[in-house]
Amino acid sequence: MEHVEQQIYSVAELTKAIKSELEARFLDVWVEGEISNLATPRSGHTYLTLKDEQSQIRAVIFRSVGSRLKFQLENGLHLLVRGSVSVYEPRGEYQLILTYIEPRGAGALQLAFEQLKQRLATEGLFDEAHKKPIPILPKKIGVVTSATGAAIRDILHVVNRRFANVHVLIAPVRVQGAEAPAEIVRAIEMLNQLPDVDVLIVGRGGGSLEDLWAFNEEIVARSIFASRIPVISAVGHEIDFTIADFVADLRAPTPSAAAELVVQQKDVLVKTINVLSRRLENAMSYVLSRLKEAVQQYASHLQDPRKRLNEWQQRLDELHHRLYTTFRYLFEKKQYQLHTVVGKLESSNPLALLARGYAICRHAITLRTITTVADVDLGEEVLVRVLEGELRCEVKAKSES
Repeated sequence: MEHVEQQIYSVAELTKAIKSELEARFLDVWVEGEISNLATPRSGHTYLTLKDEQSQIRAVIFRSVGSRLKFQLENGLHLLVRGSVSVYEPRGEYQLILTYIEPRGAGALQLAFEQLKQRLATEGLFDEAHKKPIPILPKKIGVVTSATGAAIRDILHVVNRRFANVHVLIAPVRVQGAEAPAEIVRAIEMLNQLPDVDVLIVGRGGGSLEDLWAFNEEIVARSIFASRIPVISAVGHEIDFTIADFVADLRAPTPSAAAELVVQQKDVLVKTINVLSRRLENAMSYVLSRLKEAVQQYASHLQDPRKRLNEWQQRLDELHHRLYTTFRYLFEKKQYQLHTVVGKLESSNPLALLARGYAICRHAITLRTITTVADVDLGEEVLVRVLEGELRCEVKAKSES
């Protein structure tokens, strides 16, 4: 019988052949399974096992992919993954190299939201004991939001309508995208370095979960918690909730509502003062009338009451006059102080300056304020803020005064 010569492989050769076959056939596969044996060593790569009721397979997530995950991997978490089969030649083992990971049964962003919410709640960042009171009548309000969005227009409209001489300091930031969280944090920290900012409004208009995600980032939450200035969160619409809402000192359902919460109506304050002053005056009159009645009753029991009664009546009249004079003095003093404060606030109101014909110029791209002609070049576009809106202009010529 003719002898057929068999090909004999070395271990390395056979492993290479298997690697070539497997990696070519399973170049792009979707797999569903549960995480076990999760480990992330110093390299930053994540190693795990995907398993079901009958089998299991090793998998690896390289650091470049894992750093983009919005949620935290945990043992027992059910995943849907995409990747390719690879053979690790030194051990002759095959594994999945994962390029896409999503939790099964819940979106990645929603899972990340719930995980961070639970962790920060456990740390106590949402506790009422840490909430700072919102000032009743702030002199200066810091606003952290987009300089061109609807949120800042709504806030300025409400402030101008309710108490126009309140000073509003705007820290313009991006409110969505990869750079937004760091910009929001820097703006909060910058406003906290100013000595005269009384309250912060941090937020933006409505949008999808992805659009609002900057306000679900941990660095933003911890920045709000660390703020020495009370923070009102005003993110999205009334039905939208973010991590910033839970950690802030007060949540407003919308940016407009945040402005209404922090700025009281001027006419309401004046009316309240008048009502309280009338109540005090009525109370004083009541007390004095009761004292007069008591004096009259005591005088009626005296054998020789006329002289004593006249003395008491004179003293009572003096006390009444002194009390009334003191009250009027204190009332007029407080009223003068209120008018003085209102006048100072009105003099520093940026909207009042705009109403007198002034304008604010900023670079169209960097949004930096232009203070001299040297800050801008010919041909550049600038944004000119006036009372009723904003103009986009091109610099045609410039001259120094």
